[in-house]
Amino acid sequence: MSLKTDNRAFGVRTEDGIGDAFMRGAVGSAQDSLKTRRLTAATTLGDWERWRELGQQIRQHTLENLDYYLGQMADNVERRGGQVFFARTKEEASGYIRQVIENKNARKVVKSKSMVTEEIEMNHVLAEAGCEIIETDLGEYILQEDDWDPPSHIVAPALHKNRNQIRDVFADKLSYQGDETPEHLARFARKVLREKFLEAEIGITGCNFAVANLGAVNLVTNEGNGDLVAALPKTQIAVMGMERIVPTMEEMEVLDNLLCRSAVGQKLTSYITVMGPRAEGEVDGPEEFHLVIVDNGRSDILAGEFREALQCIRCGACLNVCPVYRHIGGHAYGSIYPGPIGAVITPLLGGYDDYKELPYASSLCGACTDVCPVKIPLHEQLILHRQNIVSQGRTGAADRIQMKAAGKFLSSPGLFGSTLRLAYSMTKLMSRHGRIVRGPGPIEGWIGIRDMPQPVKKRDGFRAWYENRERPDGAAAETEVADRTARTAGDLKTTEVGPKPGRDVSVEEASSRIGRGGDNA
Repeated sequence: MSLKTDNRAFGVRTEDGIGDAFMRGAVGSAQDSLKTRRLTAATTLGDWERWRELGQQIRQHTLENLDYYLGQMADNVERRGGQVFFARTKEEASGYIRQVIENKNARKVVKSKSMVTEEIEMNHVLAEAGCEIIETDLGEYILQEDDWDPPSHIVAPALHKNRNQIRDVFADKLSYQGDETPEHLARFARKVLREKFLEAEIGITGCNFAVANLGAVNLVTNEGNGDLVAALPKTQIAVMGMERIVPTMEEMEVLDNLLCRSAVGQKLTSYITVMGPRAEGEVDGPEEFHLVIVDNGRSDILAGEFREALQCIRCGACLNVCPVYRHIGGHAYGSIYPGPIGAVITPLLGGYDDYKELPYASSLCGACTDVCPVKIPLHEQLILHRQNIVSQGRTGAADRIQMKAAGKFLSSPGLFGSTLRLAYSMTKLMSRHGRIVRGPGPIEGWIGIRDMPQPVKKRDGFRAWYENRERPDGAAAETEVADRTARTAGDLKTTEVGPKPGRDVSVEEASSRIGRGGDNA
């Protein structure tokens, strides 16, 4: 697996996604369910917006001092007996991991879910070296057994598969003879994976957050596979993007609270683990620990206008509210990073040559920005990408002509009005009850799946309404504004704000622990 998951054109991938009825239904159901669960879980923290602001402050502070915290992390890992490797490129990262495994004469490798290992093409490199590498996250394992089918969601990689498809994969590749009951499928996979855990010589994990002052790695999982990957093999290799770091456990606690609620709608996942090199006297943990810190273009992002994208904590919340992702699915993005955050970071990591269409896979509704737990202005960054694409001359001639014509049309009141009058006349025979119901040629298919209102007569349009509306005199207008202001003030006085009863930790408490006042959070 690599950053790019599909070499076909964006339009072809999009058509496939729109035509996959099961996928669209699965994504829609998941979005609706996760939205409700996320909102419910968020209320247990009290003032969710202040928690978001605190998360944003933590991520911004860490990025502003990234060199310091990375140095502290490396020093503490080495002090505890571990080894640290800074990889500038994906080739350096995967090459180092391969060298560690070859030095151990190892062949059997288990790994937990990690998107950065897919980004650096680690699985491909290790397979070339003759290693048997097993994904132990259930969703990733299903995709691996299905000939490395690409993931379609950051948190739920096999979201696009139904139980019958999973049963067929297990039957074809693993001689499974049971039915499609999810519990039976999970039990079978667990039995197979348990054997792989016990045979493994090397364990490779990702890293949700690296805790700099401890030299430790934080893993957040619901299946417990990450703990087994780190604990059972004699050698552990943890791989992290260089931005995935926090100063202390206090900041980790805040971000874990935001991550769990935003990703899966839970107060906490089943397993939240902090691990690193085995300390003297400890009986658990690996005998040898390696930490691979990956740059692979992140330094350039940090120094540029998209640095806020590095605040991402990989929760997938932006995917769960995106209307475009809902209809085209994850595979249409052609990247291991789908959805709004993928449309922002994939062109930064892979370049505009292959991914210039992704910033346009958005309605710019801003739902992704509103839901992001660390307040990344995702829709603004998508606009910035579009500006760069245009300024670099990467748009086609047809696009430039269309945009130039639209600019003239929208900036000319006379042309705008005459065009609307013409549009009303041309669509009279194609409309019924104020809706366009048929059209010539290819428009027929477009209209068939969209609710398209008929252009209105000039006398029924907004401009005519605005010009003919009743205007109160100055005194009446002032009285109306004063009345509205008074009503609004009264509503605010009766509105309950602030933390709700029953929360686990208050934002004030979290803020004070890390030296940031709650009033400024």
